[in-house]
Amino acid sequence: MAKVIDSLNKNHKLLFSLEITPPDRGKSVDDVFSGLEALMPFEPQFINVTYHQPHTVYEEKDGIISRRPRRKKPGTVGICSAIKNRFQVEPVPHLICGSFSRYETEDTLIDLHFLGIENLMALRGDPPPGQPRYIPEKDGHDFACQLVEQIASMNKGKYIDELEDPFQTNFCIGVAAYPEKHFESPNLDKDLFYLKNKVQAGAEYIITQMFFSFEHYRNLVEKARAIGITVPIIPGLKPLVNRKQIQTIPSAFHVNIPAELVGLIEDARTKEQAFANGIRYMASLAEQLIDFGVPGLHVFTMGQGRAAKALLESIFPGKH
Repeated sequence: MAKVIDSLNKNHKLLFSLEITPPDRGKSVDDVFSGLEALMPFEPQFINVTYHQPHTVYEEKDGIISRRPRRKKPGTVGICSAIKNRFQVEPVPHLICGSFSRYETEDTLIDLHFLGIENLMALRGDPPPGQPRYIPEKDGHDFACQLVEQIASMNKGKYIDELEDPFQTNFCIGVAAYPEKHFESPNLDKDLFYLKNKVQAGAEYIITQMFFSFEHYRNLVEKARAIGITVPIIPGLKPLVNRKQIQTIPSAFHVNIPAELVGLIEDARTKEQAFANGIRYMASLAEQLIDFGVPGLHVFTMGQGRAAKALLESIFPGKH
């Protein structure tokens, strides 16, 4: 077992991690395994597994309308256990505030502890599709900072109910940052204020949302250090390689795509040329980040294993 923060502190090489989404309901875990198999030669030290709030549907039966959550994807606990068993790579499950009460969160943390999983990403989570704003579960958390506090408390043996001689969990807590600010925040300074609260509550490292301009990351780090945030800040990279992504990613993730990258994709004469142009741009961004001295690189695969592999082949030549 290894903790992210220990690897960051002890590593003499660049930390590298991946982020995947669980397969859709009804799909096999083999879909996850086959995508990861191609990326294993690059030796990821950690694999993050996302989690999203379930869709809510209303069904009427015998004149009674009932509310039922419908999960498009299974939870992360089983996926993380399967990944750890198959690849002997430490999984990092995402734990969100949305759709969980504090008691359900505590139960999940106990399960993860029993499985020997020591790393977590603590997130508030986005609202489910069709819901315009985040609404916490009854007796749940409003903010990621509160979730971090609950995890950190269990690390000290403090549970919701007072227990006699409870065991202490041993979770390493990661949190998210937004180089272009969270879309709900009025400005980056306010966003960084909340980020500092998460670190003070117990977060040990940070992974950023995807970005496509080096200046966004550098600005985030400089501002974070200026207000006393000292934990490692790992940049998150998403290979952008086709026109559809140019159209959907900005609105879905509230990020900007530089004109240079847009031009490289839109002006390409073929899909393969667009793919190659996008990979070349992202590899150059990765080189800038490495030269800047980043503690690691985190690659969002989002089911695009071919693009992730092509980017990694450029960043880590000789490993494929």
